[in-house]
Amino acid sequence: MEQREALGKLPAVGVLIERAPFREMADEHGRGLVVEALRSGLRELRRAILNGVAPARWTDNPVRRLEAAVGERLRSLGGPRLRRVVNATGIIVHTNLGRAPLSDAALVAVVTAASGYSNLEFDLEAGARGSRQSHVETLLGQMFPGRSALVVNNAAGAVLLALDALAAGREVVVSRGELVEIGGSFRIPDILEKSGARLVEVGTTNRTRTADYRRAVTRNGADVGALLRVHQSNFRIVGFTEAAPTRELVALGSEFGIPVIEDFGSGNLLPLADFGVTGANAEPTLADRVATGTDLLVFSGDKLLGGPQAGILIGTGEAIARCRNNPLARALRADRMRIAGLQATLRSHVRGRAARDIPVWRAIARPLEEVTEAATALRERLEERRAAGWTLETVAATSRVGGGAAPGARLPTRCLTLSHPDHPPTALRARLLRGDPPVAGRIAEDRVLFDLRTVPPHETAELEAALAGLLES
Repeated sequence: MEQREALGKLPAVGVLIERAPFREMADEHGRGLVVEALRSGLRELRRAILNGVAPARWTDNPVRRLEAAVGERLRSLGGPRLRRVVNATGIIVHTNLGRAPLSDAALVAVVTAASGYSNLEFDLEAGARGSRQSHVETLLGQMFPGRSALVVNNAAGAVLLALDALAAGREVVVSRGELVEIGGSFRIPDILEKSGARLVEVGTTNRTRTADYRRAVTRNGADVGALLRVHQSNFRIVGFTEAAPTRELVALGSEFGIPVIEDFGSGNLLPLADFGVTGANAEPTLADRVATGTDLLVFSGDKLLGGPQAGILIGTGEAIARCRNNPLARALRADRMRIAGLQATLRSHVRGRAARDIPVWRAIARPLEEVTEAATALRERLEERRAAGWTLETVAATSRVGGGAAPGARLPTRCLTLSHPDHPPTALRARLLRGDPPVAGRIAEDRVLFDLRTVPPHETAELEAALAGLLES
């Protein structure tokens, strides 16, 4: 009898879907998904009632309980969604957190380009079809005089395009020490294979000389399509090492009529050592690499350049023309939002305003005194809200550049630390990642660290609110 009465109190789906909370869910997720979630929730509740395990006092407010169950089911059906995260890890170019945040100017440019029609491929002066490359070619030409440029949708695609355009069906000579793997198990040999080129390894893991390349060229002659140099951007080999200077490779390529391609990776335009980054003295800049005379230089737009994801090729007019005329260039072309964001980012560099405008460079250039002041002030405010058992400290630490740039390089910083004897740091970190917005910190010495270098001032209040929620619990 009790079961029949309980089952009789379950509202019908048709009635529920007209109630305010479920109508709002339908507006956001679609009526069909909400109806299916309601049916599933009711089935589970009926099963629980029949098995005698229904939630206590569920009849007091069955709609509220169904609302919670349906909301949870809709979130699981929707799967992961892209969200803004407060990056307190101290890794400035964080690959897993979307790499480089865009500047205000780049954001405005992207929204403007996306919100209506644009002159993406329309020459306003001629009143005829134009080129989407023209919006960034002039800026890149100002930055690298005498060189041509091409922009595609990402750097891995740019490397693939360069190899396919210059060396498809032929051999590409690479040092064994440069057969690297980048994020997502993406390997240089795999890119070579996909481009149709054949890999020729020279030298050893730790020592490769120009003579090694010369032997491969003289042995294989006209079958060599390119010499490939890959910048060791995400690791370092130290000790008994040697690498052939790029200028010598360019001279060798010129002697035999073979183009030299360099995958530079990070797109670093400014000397990191000038900003107090220790261990970065050997990290070259784009200007350094262009000055070597390499035929084609490939780098990312969304790492240390500080813009949207893009693959940028700088090189001789002949090499760029071959890439531009390759069918892959169409498949890899950059869209209007990417072009707009990149154009705004390049303008900041051309005007010498990178450290002021671009978030990545603002974080790198942020004085240690300012970071320390922000960490100390945050700790003092949180101390007033701290419940018993919690420990808050500010400690000296180091930030990292990230994004596969300048491995081993460090930047002095100041971190706020949080710990509690009854709560392991992994659990605290997980709880913060479930917040709104999620907060990402790092764990060291059995406590959670929050690096204020990568938390811009306008996000400090969100970090404070998230931490206060823990401290007051």
